[in-house]
Amino acid sequence: MSAIRDIAADHQGGRMQPIARACTITATVLALSALCAPQAAAMDVPRFYWKTLAGAEGMPLIYESLSGNTNPFDPAHVVSADAQVDASLAIAGYARFLPVLDRSAMVAVLLPMGRISSEVTAAGLTTKQSASGFGDPMLEFDINIVGPPAQKGIPDAMRYEPGFSLDLLADVAFPIGEYDNASPVNIGQNRWYGRLGMPLIYQIGAWVPGQRTTVEVVPAVWWFTDNEDFVGQTMETEPMFQFDVHVTRDLSDRLWGSLDGTWYSGGKATLAGVSGAALDNIGIGFTLGYQVNHNIGLTFGYKSTINDQDPGEMRMDTFGLSLVYGWHRVIEGSRRLQGGE
Repeated sequence: MSAIRDIAADHQGGRMQPIARACTITATVLALSALCAPQAAAMDVPRFYWKTLAGAEGMPLIYESLSGNTNPFDPAHVVSADAQVDASLAIAGYARFLPVLDRSAMVAVLLPMGRISSEVTAAGLTTKQSASGFGDPMLEFDINIVGPPAQKGIPDAMRYEPGFSLDLLADVAFPIGEYDNASPVNIGQNRWYGRLGMPLIYQIGAWVPGQRTTVEVVPAVWWFTDNEDFVGQTMETEPMFQFDVHVTRDLSDRLWGSLDGTWYSGGKATLAGVSGAALDNIGIGFTLGYQVNHNIGLTFGYKSTINDQDPGEMRMDTFGLSLVYGWHRVIEGSRRLQGGE
């Protein structure tokens, strides 16, 4: 830790500011990506769109346990009213922050994998199906368009405060995950899909570790191409609107919490000319994050839909746990010069 303090002091005439620690320890920001990959998340993730020093890198490892009446590997969330779906999901990924035209940007790659089982009871008969393997890898690109410029050095990181920040976000999933055209239950989706969004952050009060508070809003539209071989039929899905909101607060220098909410609208699916209902669902949850050391962050979250009493409404519950390792070569090199303190 002393290496970071020394670097900060060099740039501030010996005056160390506590915010330097939070801005330069890259795992602090990358750990916020307790991301359940977007295609599996019941909600977007709080603090994921905070910015950090350009050149920062991170590798998340996430585990989720999910249950409901929809395939959590499919972001369209097509509801099967008579189904009970249970899934275990693991996600490995890599993320890097970089400057683009003096704006802060992030590129992330996520690879989901896991198991899913479905039990459907209709007319007194119960049918069980399952699948396992790798899902569709996803590429994400996010760039800030309103807010502080990119953090290209330690002084930029020390001065950083999000204030009012607005980003442009784009995701695309590659349809190469494991898929069985004879089964309606799959890990891969056999079609292209993605989202376009505009993450917004509003800072409340002082930007000091232990006191940081934000309101974060992420409106996004998911798009889907047709699955032309869904159990021998063609499945079409209309665009789906997703609106996430988070109120986050530091509970200490290392611990933070968030109250989370989401709203899904649209995404009506049509199979063999027969249309289902569009989504109109609300979910709530919470997230807790803890910074273990310079490089490692842990997060835990629970998310659940609430207006799901009708069998035709989407029902999904998610428990998630993540471990994220983050680093920056300049910071790591400085720590080694200081004896690894």
